[in-house]
Amino acid sequence: MDFNFDIIWGYFPLFLRGTLYTIGFSIASIILGSILGLGIGFGRMLKSPLWRWPFDAYVNIFRGTPLYVQILIVHFGVVPFFYGSTNALISGVVALSLNSAAYAGEIFRAGIQSVDSGQREAALSLGMTRGQSMRFVVLPQAIKRMVPAFGNEFIVLVKDSSLLALVAAPEIMYWGNTMKGQYMRIWEPYLTAAVIYFILTYSLNKLLGYIERRM
Repeated sequence: MDFNFDIIWGYFPLFLRGTLYTIGFSIASIILGSILGLGIGFGRMLKSPLWRWPFDAYVNIFRGTPLYVQILIVHFGVVPFFYGSTNALISGVVALSLNSAAYAGEIFRAGIQSVDSGQREAALSLGMTRGQSMRFVVLPQAIKRMVPAFGNEFIVLVKDSSLLALVAAPEIMYWGNTMKGQYMRIWEPYLTAAVIYFILTYSLNKLLGYIERRM
């Protein structure tokens, strides 16, 4: 196997730009997905099945269908409907955020329900409202338990963002495919992309481990 470093060096600025887009897609999606997921998590804890079913349906649909299909529906259906034309950057953030919200909702729900109900009752007996007991007693404990799960979700998002190459979003795999098409070579583009993803996820893993130890 001959390995040509010259073509990798020629594509280095493009891979660097793709890495920044990958990080941007992942950060935007985890933030928007967490905001949506918080509402979905509370919706999944409603006692009434009638009020709970839209949230149950959302989670089941987004967890039960491939992200590949969701990206195509958002890019060719949803974004043109609201935006007037396709846009890979908007489609990427929207598709990843909607998908991430389903998983973030489950993380919030599991984290909140893992806190002993006696602590909430004790807060209420001290005169706190339900909102105050959730904000000052339950959520601070739940968030500590959510950190590892959110870390895993963030790492998954970084890797799943490679699917955005389908709609020509200029992330890492997009430039890998472009290099492969230009030079008709396999090892250089895909090994370079794999190394970049590994560096990103390994660094994230170490950072999250540090944060967990500090909490």
